[in-house]
Amino acid sequence: MEEAKEVSKSDEPKYRGVKAMPFVIGNETFEKLGTLGTSSNLLVYLTNVFHMNSVTATNFVNVFNGTCNFGTLLGAFLSDTYFGRYKTLGFASISSSLGMLVLTLTAAISNLHPPSCGTTDTCVAPTAWQMAFLLSAFVLLVIGASGIRPCNLAFGADQFNPNTESGKRGITSFFNWYYFTFTFAMMVSLTVIVYVQTDKSWAWGLAIPTFLMFLSCFFFFVGTRIYVMVIPAGSPVTSVLQVLVSAVKKRKAALPEQPSVSLCNHIPPNSISSRLAYTKQFRFLNKAAIITPEDQIKPDGSAANPWRLCSIQQVEELKCLLRITPIWAAGIIYYVSVVQQQTYVVFQAIQSDRRLGNTSFRIPPASYIVFSMLTLTIWIPIYDRIIVPTLRKLTKKEDGITILQKIGIGMGVAIATMVVSAIVETHRRDLALTRPTLGSVPRKGAISSMSGYWLVPQLALAGLSEGFAIIGQIEFFYKQFPENMRSIAGSCLFCGMALASYLSSFLVSTVHGITEGDARGNWLAEDLNKGRLDYFYYLIAALEFLNLVYFLLCAKWYKYKGANAKTLDFPLETMQSDNPPV
Repeated sequence: MEEAKEVSKSDEPKYRGVKAMPFVIGNETFEKLGTLGTSSNLLVYLTNVFHMNSVTATNFVNVFNGTCNFGTLLGAFLSDTYFGRYKTLGFASISSSLGMLVLTLTAAISNLHPPSCGTTDTCVAPTAWQMAFLLSAFVLLVIGASGIRPCNLAFGADQFNPNTESGKRGITSFFNWYYFTFTFAMMVSLTVIVYVQTDKSWAWGLAIPTFLMFLSCFFFFVGTRIYVMVIPAGSPVTSVLQVLVSAVKKRKAALPEQPSVSLCNHIPPNSISSRLAYTKQFRFLNKAAIITPEDQIKPDGSAANPWRLCSIQQVEELKCLLRITPIWAAGIIYYVSVVQQQTYVVFQAIQSDRRLGNTSFRIPPASYIVFSMLTLTIWIPIYDRIIVPTLRKLTKKEDGITILQKIGIGMGVAIATMVVSAIVETHRRDLALTRPTLGSVPRKGAISSMSGYWLVPQLALAGLSEGFAIIGQIEFFYKQFPENMRSIAGSCLFCGMALASYLSSFLVSTVHGITEGDARGNWLAEDLNKGRLDYFYYLIAALEFLNLVYFLLCAKWYKYKGANAKTLDFPLETMQSDNPPV
């Protein structure tokens, strides 16, 4: 297949935005239909087919999701530094397709999974070879997610000319279609695909998303001839490391009294980053830009050895990263509440009345998560079209409220989400212990007479919380990171989710281990009716409350990029430089 033409920033590529859009959007849609349809129902698959207990399955899914999200940092680095987005996406798409195929084989071939439990509570555990084959599928899926997630949005935007009005409108249109396909894929995955997997056949239920993933690859490669491929220009991670190394090498140097004379102020002519003001915050790092007699300067003003001398612009970019870090850290605890609405809520649904009205149809347990997505879908246009204009009149701010205020509201709603989750679980458990039950679930316990619709309030609150906190964090990272660090900004959200998944796994294992031998019962027992999941939810609510207090302190300390503050003592414009402003 003919390869797309690679272009650098100095070239004039032939943008085919509108013509390339169907191939990119087609790739996005089928990729999400394939992966979301599987990941959303993994808990049920691991417990029903591979006979894992609920704690092991929950930890397995948390580690898998965390590794997928953490891998985006490596994927972004490799894409920006070596391979470019096209090659990274192509390789990752193939890896995801193979991973889906291997996972499908674990369900379709009887020798690749344990025999069915039947009606007994005693089940045969998977063999070492069966687990190895299963893990190989997840390794391929992790590789695929690590390359697709940090590159897909940026690659789509690359197909439009950012310097023309039509190109800018095209990019906006692409983002709108991107989020529409995400919502569409989520709806289909959590309903149709999950239903086929749970109630019909796991083999067919996994084969369908596998076929869709192969369609995603087909659409991606068919459009190769008209894609614009941007040559990788190097990762900003290198610049961050250079500042740290240079600052350490010059740790004994004295900070200058006149920064405009003694600090390197070179900015490359093709830099995409806006100039940042010199600050005294994190002053130690300023030593990386001190020009000493040992430093050699090239004719264009750049350092001959960038691992010994860095520009003050590089230093300030690292400072931006350091200022953002405490806010990012607060997001890790926040995401723990999000994780619970994607894991233990499924177990709550399994032991609830899932009948649809007066019919005999039972809603698949994982399908209840769709209510969170529905809330988010309904809330976004209401907030954007009604609430923001009203707030704008009251606060006189363009966005109605600040980004950090938006994130804080989302964190507050997360506390309410966990409290409501605990109250609902208490009600479900009480009905299961005091009222007639609706049968039982093998290896778990009695099905409570509580309707599964009682889970909707906590899921709706979770969606509302995401509408504030997660969207706020995306906006915060995009606007507060320097322009040349936006690949890192895109990975920050995923890395926070990754650490939250690992933290959730740690909390589940710790609570399970501590309470397992308790006379009052294991909080996270296999049978929720014998456990106290509500106590676990209250524990997370307490963590979320402490995290909100920490976030508010960080938000009070934080200064927005470009804002007037006492730390912004020397605007870069006052420093002498031979290079024109960018």
